[in-house]
Amino acid sequence: MRTDEWTSTLSHLECARHGTRYEADEPHNLCECGSPLLARYDLDRAARAVSTSDITGRPGDLWRYRELLPVRDRANAVTFGEGMTPILPLPGYGAGVGVPNLAAKDEGMLPTGSFKARGAAVGVSRARELGIERIAMPTNGNAGAAWATYAARAGMGALVVMPTDAPPVTRLECALAGARLYLVDGLIGDAGALAAQAVADGWFDTATLKEPYRIEGKKTMGVEIVEQLGWRAPDVIVYPTGGGVGLIGIRKALDELFALGWLTGAPPRLVAVQSTGCAPIVRAYEQGADTAEPWADARTVAFGINVASALGDFLVLDAVRETGGTAIAVDDADILAAQAACAAAEGLFMCPEGAATLAAVARLRESGWLDGDEEVVVLNTGSGLKYPHTVPVEEPPALARDAVLDLGAI
Repeated sequence: MRTDEWTSTLSHLECARHGTRYEADEPHNLCECGSPLLARYDLDRAARAVSTSDITGRPGDLWRYRELLPVRDRANAVTFGEGMTPILPLPGYGAGVGVPNLAAKDEGMLPTGSFKARGAAVGVSRARELGIERIAMPTNGNAGAAWATYAARAGMGALVVMPTDAPPVTRLECALAGARLYLVDGLIGDAGALAAQAVADGWFDTATLKEPYRIEGKKTMGVEIVEQLGWRAPDVIVYPTGGGVGLIGIRKALDELFALGWLTGAPPRLVAVQSTGCAPIVRAYEQGADTAEPWADARTVAFGINVASALGDFLVLDAVRETGGTAIAVDDADILAAQAACAAAEGLFMCPEGAATLAAVARLRESGWLDGDEEVVVLNTGSGLKYPHTVPVEEPPALARDAVLDLGAI
């Protein structure tokens, strides 16, 4: 097959909890049992259609993995060139915390400045392919900004509800993209209750895991990591976890790559990172529970992971446990300290959620869970430039126009 042909091997949708099958080429939200639906592929057909060498020769965007994505027609792909974000070594910060083989996949390089562009690209593209004209969603900020932006490019209507505490720049992104934007005094769950009113009026629900295709965009983080490392996996992948779609997606990608034979050996250990101010997944993990109880009075400076109750909690817990990983909560003070330390040591200005993974790596090394020899990849899920309010910076001294700098003491 020519490597420029467009072939999706999407087969059907499947209930993540019970395995109930659904027709893929019809719009769906949740299974009738209330669980998320997952896209399934004919992986035997995919293996016949494409090889890793074919993929390597394709353009550097996430659509290079189109056999493992749900969009059937190239004409429906809505894109800004998203994908193939760099994996940046962090030798200075890593050496400082005793993990010299530490690197960060920098999703802040994506369109709209966060990893949410991946889910929006695939989710909006598939929605357009299925004839959906209006989408609605609650958001902690970046997802709404991304989906509004991609919906504008697709010519679709978008309605976004976000908490008033969401990063202000994400409001501007939604408004400039022409979305109908509403603010709510509360958390993302409160925003979800308002967005549900629009869904009842005929808008299509694109909330986290309430449609099957956001996760397909997010899983490309996992495929890219493997490809960028020469079709092998690192020892550990550390991920900031709110709704958990990215971690679920990375696990799904790994499963598909193993089934294709493109990845062999032991899977990377997956680590879910939360804030001590909102840690329902960590609490459930520590208690040995299969699902997570809602977190009361959720608060954290890492607003993107301020999710008190996650629909896909059981999938996150499965991903962590079945790969020999763990779940860990870190303090906001440690998050901000890690953010500043990484910027000073490496020049990489991580978002608070990404910095949470750095704080977690330090904690895991201190506890001995990491022995320091592992190859560890953390996910920086967005640009720190979207969160200027989280960084206290002293004002520099004011100088007169004709001042002369005294550099003798430097």
